Amino acid sequence: MDKNEFRTRYSLHRLSDVIPSAPVKMPSRKAAVLIPLIEKNQQLHILLTQRPMHLRSHPGQISFPGGKTEQGDKDDIATALREAHEEIGLASSNVEVLGQFPTHKTFTGFDVTPVVGIIERPFKLVIDPGEVQDCFTVPLQYFIQQENRHQKRFMRNGKEYTVYLMPFEDRFIWGVTAAIIDLLCRHISLDNVANIQTSR
Repeated sequence: MDKNEFRTRYSLHRLSDVIPSAPVKMPSRKAAVLIPLIEKNQQLHILLTQRPMHLRSHPGQISFPGGKTEQGDKDDIATALREAHEEIGLASSNVEVLGQFPTHKTFTGFDVTPVVGIIERPFKLVIDPGEVQDCFTVPLQYFIQQENRHQKRFMRNGKEYTVYLMPFEDRFIWGVTAAIIDLLCRHISLDNVANIQTSR
């Protein structure tokens, strides 16, 4: 799938369902992440980062560029773009923002808003070692294939919730990042597009 096809599928409909959030009732802090899509050989890839092991929150996990909302951020898009620039050197002027998805509540007390953006030009990675250990890409088509997206049900404090799991090569993507990827894939799926076309 190239950039043009992705834009078309993304814009065809509004998302009707939300990401299953963590069943928690605690004060939350606002955060936003960027879902950065970059085209390679006419195929879109999702750019992901791996967090360093020294971090107190989610050490070693695969994530999107992003973080907590700061006072100077005018909205969720500004937060996601600022964090992407700080973490991997991606300039906001190099991102075509397509929109954002519903907020996801996490067990660690964050309300995370995913922002969808296409990287317009190749750029030089400038990794902040305090926030990012590694940066890599995965073909979007890999995630679109349903057999590569897994779900498991777990109990926590007497409540059942869903955890998303997506192994890729020697990496293991799970939690909020995997839930957001699943949401993105469902949003642009051919089934959704076909349903909209037949209902018109």
